[in-house]
Amino acid sequence: MIKRTKAHIPGELPTPEMLRGVLREHARNCARLQRLHAYYEGRHDILRRERRKGLPNSRMPHGYPAYISDMAAGYLIGTPIRYEYDDPDALKALADALRESDTQSLDAEIAMQQSIFGRGVELIYADENARPRCTVLDPRDAFTVYSDDETASPLFGVYLRAEYDAAGRRTGQIITVYTDALIARYRCAQPSAIREPMDVTRHYFGAVPLIEYWNNAREAGDFERVLPLIDAYDVLQSDRVNDKQQFADALLVLTGVMGLTSPEEGDGRTPGERLRQDKTLALPDSTAKVEWLTKEARESDADVLRLAIAHDIHKFSMVPDLTDEHFAGNLSGVAMRYKLLGLEQLTSIKERYFREGLRHRVRLISRYLALLGAKEINAADVRFIFTRSLPVNQVEQAQIVRDLHGIVPDEQLLPQLSFLQDGVTGGDK
Repeated sequence: MIKRTKAHIPGELPTPEMLRGVLREHARNCARLQRLHAYYEGRHDILRRERRKGLPNSRMPHGYPAYISDMAAGYLIGTPIRYEYDDPDALKALADALRESDTQSLDAEIAMQQSIFGRGVELIYADENARPRCTVLDPRDAFTVYSDDETASPLFGVYLRAEYDAAGRRTGQIITVYTDALIARYRCAQPSAIREPMDVTRHYFGAVPLIEYWNNAREAGDFERVLPLIDAYDVLQSDRVNDKQQFADALLVLTGVMGLTSPEEGDGRTPGERLRQDKTLALPDSTAKVEWLTKEARESDADVLRLAIAHDIHKFSMVPDLTDEHFAGNLSGVAMRYKLLGLEQLTSIKERYFREGLRHRVRLISRYLALLGAKEINAADVRFIFTRSLPVNQVEQAQIVRDLHGIVPDEQLLPQLSFLQDGVTGGDK
């Protein structure tokens, strides 16, 4: 989190000096974000490993980062979020705005950013028809600055966009600053050269329209803490392949045998050529011997270490290996939840921060829609319903509802049936 003192902003916009400072702070964090993105895409540090010339150099990245983020984001947001509000008419105007922005897809993208980078970034803006819209920005190019007091309220947001000419050559950078009332654009060759804005316009969302969705209090990615374990797994598996290649290239040690380069009588080939072609070798006497010079490979020890590292990766990332034999298809819902307890705890934290971002989204869009004549929604009263992406035993659910019928009110029983969904999702048609 980047913090600044609100009193140091003299007017409605931060000073160029403050902007240069926060841009430097963001740039220092970009190297970390770039590494996390590279690992998600499979570009691990093992790919840069060098060995002496002549030695095999297998470099095998393994897709644990992608697996962890895909599983964590899918478990949180695989089923679209539902919005519930006591006033259906007011909720309809919000639902229409969310549907026009296809926020179901945006939520999935934000959840993925949240898992990879430790935070996702969303921008609320007005399109050419003055309708509210949402879009997702790359966390490497956008961030929010917060006050350094106990409220930690957003002071302004920053979005960096490179400019290119017709030939694709970079010519400069556009830096857009969003405050609670203004949008200011700056053009400069590099962030350190930022001066005065080239234009300033007003927006009507009533707060900073750049929203951050944190993954946790540390803004850490889901696989960030296990990167050393992933590196160790890559090295171990790559070295196992290297050992196999070196075993195939083992040296042949000949004891008591001389003259492999001289042709044998009656055969124009040397003993060395016969060995390569016929796989036979005539030894001169009983004291001579032939053996391969190889390194003893302890595959069982290496496999024990591999399994231990893989287990630690899943344990400390709290994302289980669903291909494990412990995840049988005949497990009950309760047994499955016990095995997913770590992932559930991880997702509960992610969900709390996601709710904060969603509430800010609703607050901004509702204020804007109220200016267009719609009924304003109290964002604090909107209920966001997250549904875990788990296999559902609908027969078991129906039995529970049947057994409780007449004991528990129907309005409390019906939500227990996953195939009956009330409320509104961001992409309802």
